[in-house]
Amino acid sequence: MLFPQTYISELKDKIEIANNIVLISHFNPDGDTIGAVSSLYHYLKVQNKNSKVIVPNEFPNFLDFVMTDVSYIIASKNNNEARNLIDQADLIICLDFNAFHRAGDFIKDILLSSLKPKVLIDHHLEPEIKNFDLVFSKINVSSTSELLYEVLSLIEEKPFLTKDIAQGIYVGICTDTGSFSFSCNHRRTYEVVAELVDNGVDVEYVHQEVYNTYSENRLRLLGFCLSERLTVFHKQKAAMIYLSKEDLKRFNYQIGDCEGIVNFCLSMKGIEFGVL
Repeated sequence: MLFPQTYISELKDKIEIANNIVLISHFNPDGDTIGAVSSLYHYLKVQNKNSKVIVPNEFPNFLDFVMTDVSYIIASKNNNEARNLIDQADLIICLDFNAFHRAGDFIKDILLSSLKPKVLIDHHLEPEIKNFDLVFSKINVSSTSELLYEVLSLIEEKPFLTKDIAQGIYVGICTDTGSFSFSCNHRRTYEVVAELVDNGVDVEYVHQEVYNTYSENRLRLLGFCLSERLTVFHKQKAAMIYLSKEDLKRFNYQIGDCEGIVNFCLSMKGIEFGVL
């Protein structure tokens, strides 16, 4: 078993007795953290639980479709509401970050002062175990979303996937592996994906929403990065792309416009390290 049965039973009990559950993503949210909170929100909705998602700051527009039917707030725009939600929560579940500071200073300070039970589901190294009541942490998975699938599978003895639950998990796996180009060498990842597709995920639709909805400014920014801001260090097998505040202003930068740009560094033959 991936996790001890005692862990699974404790999480199940915490969910069952909680009336208000808060799900928290990390700061500068990506597809994995958004996919995970969306999926878990829909799972809890099926369980008739009152849950709310707190996203520390704005997420990329190309992830809007994942959050369409999710009740969430952007903490950077609603400080008081975010604080009240955490204060009133019976259970707090943090997804895809291993330490409170990864949720931003504002959320970090509230979590540090909160005495409410906290659960972590995450796939990053060195989780701050002391700050959580229950930790589900594995690094040899593609994403937190894949790990969430495994945790829910252990909780549920019967099939639990709906289309919305499956879609969130798929988005997390797809984006955190660069559309299955890295961190996906385990057979289990594809077994999970097969289950997701069997339960309604439209792979073509997700790919279209995530990768083919660039704005003109975002596409021009990408071209500018590659033509004017790419530096290659051949001896060090490294490449770097940099952008100034003026560059971002020139291309009317929006949250998420730089998502994936650094991967172009790694697309060059012989380059093993890329940074943006």
